[in-house]
Formats: sequence, structure tokens, C-alpha cells
Amino acid sequence: METVGTDSKRFAGPKLVHSFEELRERARSVGPLRVAVVVADDEVALTAAEGAQSLGIAEVVLIGNEGNIRSKASQLGFDALLAKATIIESADPSAAAVQMARRGEVDILLKGHLRTDELLSAVLHKETGLRTGRVLSDVLLYEDTLSGQRRLVALTDGGLNVLPDLDKKREILLNAVEVLRSIGMSRPRIAVMSATEVVSSSLPSTVDAKALVDMGLAGDLGDVDVFGPVALDCALLRSAAEAKGIKHAAAGFADCLLVPNIEAGNLLGKSVKYLGGSQCAHVVVGAKVPILIPSRVESADDKVNAIALGVIYAKR
Repeated sequence: METVGTDSKRFAGPKLVHSFEELRERARSVGPLRVAVVVADDEVALTAAEGAQSLGIAEVVLIGNEGNIRSKASQLGFDALLAKATIIESADPSAAAVQMARRGEVDILLKGHLRTDELLSAVLHKETGLRTGRVLSDVLLYEDTLSGQRRLVALTDGGLNVLPDLDKKREILLNAVEVLRSIGMSRPRIAVMSATEVVSSSLPSTVDAKALVDMGLAGDLGDVDVFGPVALDCALLRSAAEAKGIKHAAAGFADCLLVPNIEAGNLLGKSVKYLGGSQCAHVVVGAKVPILIPSRVESADDKVNAIALGVIYAKR
């Protein structure tokens, strides 16, 4: 079994980001980028934009009803944000933001006071959207300390794809690998999650896991270590993997948890946040620009982390 943290090939390229503090510093070194806040009269999004602007990682573009935007920002005391931000009046902010992204006028989209599906509908429009031919998926990062060291671990997809088939899981995996490489991980370890390590036709997620492992061994997924099916304990705890006799070099130290469906991803993502106490960041990838869809209950730190991740990913 290889030694944790000493695989020089795995960490070749940009210096590996271990924490959200380092994530923000990396974003500062490559930013700022232009972040369009869609329907910007929203406390959650304005708070994130103000924090990112003050850190020097975002040039903010506020899209929507200008009067409402100015009123909400003033109520929140964000005069500095208003002084520097560009405000775009629009009756259809989603369409306006998408068109700006198509023209290269903004680099990242941040959801404001609208539903996620409303923004994604404009993003996915066949003629005027931001399609690339790839599956869109949400990649969440959290800080894991189970190994005794602080490191960022990815979780996907708990936000968009309800019950992905094997082909979609392959695309979701490749999206996550691209995000991990943007933070300095050249050979990510991908754990294909299930409830057991035994392949069984009665548990379809294990069959898909075996197929993805075979793709990885054949070189069809690029420079990655893919292992599974694997349960959560053996994905993140070396002691659990060793107790079960799992010899794969990546077992017990996964960099990414690829979940079988949206329920598993949603539950696990909320668990690392609310039970584990970790900050988080997540980005939707697969479109022409990164898309950020923060929830109203996410902390200000989480939202700024998400913008930092979006900046780093956009500059990859």
C-alpha cells in the first residue's frame, strides 16, 4: 500500500490545495474573475459577492432590477460592493447572464433570487444556452481530517443528476477529476460508492462500480485511480479498509466519493456539513462557464469558498 501524501506523480503540476484557507489564497493568486449574480436582489448571493470582492477574487456584475438590487445591498450595508460592481438592468436576468457568458463578458454565474431550475433552464437552452455536449454535475468539496491530516475531499453528484446510468456516472466522474486537477491533484483517487464491496446484480450500484473500475484499468478515464464498489468507511478510513482486507492503494484515502444517486449525495453532503462541521464549496461544471447554486442555508464562508472554487476551476 502506497504512503499517503508522498506520490509525486499524483501531486505533479500546481501545488495541491489542502484547505479552504489555501483555496481562497489560490483564488486570489489567479483572480479576480467576473462573477455575474443572476437576480441579484438576494441576501445570500450579495453576501457571497461582497465577501469575494473584498478578498480580491471577484469583479461583481449584478443582474436584475437595479432599484431592488440597490435597495437590498444598502439594507445589508454593502456600499463598497455597490461602488465597485457593475449593475445590469434586465427583465430576464437568466437569459442576460447566459448571453454575457456566451460573449465572454462574464466568467462565472452565481444564482441569486431565483430557483436553480430557472437558471439552469437558460443555461441548457439548445440554441442560446451554455451547452458543451457534456453532462452537468455538481462537485462539492469538504475538509476531511479522518486520516490525521486536513485535506479537501470531493463528493459528486448530490445536486443535479437524480439517478444517473453508467454513461452519466462516467461523465460525472470525469467532471470531478477536472475539478480536482484544478486544485493540484494530477492523479485523483475516485471511490465509487455503494453499501458493500461485493459486486451483486441485486445492487445495481455495485455493477456500475465494477464497470467504472474496468474503464479506469483500461485507461479510458485518464490518469486516475478508480476503486469500488466501496462503502463509506473503507473509502475514507485506512483502518477499515485494512480490516476488510482491501488492498487497493486508494482504499481508505479517497479524494472523491462518487455516489450512486442524488439522495445519497444530498444526504452525505449535508452530513459532512451539519454533522461533521466542515465548511463546504461546490460548483456545477460541464457548461461553458462554472455555475454556482448556493442554498439559502449555506454559511457566508461556504458561499465565498464556492466563488473561490469557481475562480480556480475557470482558470484551469
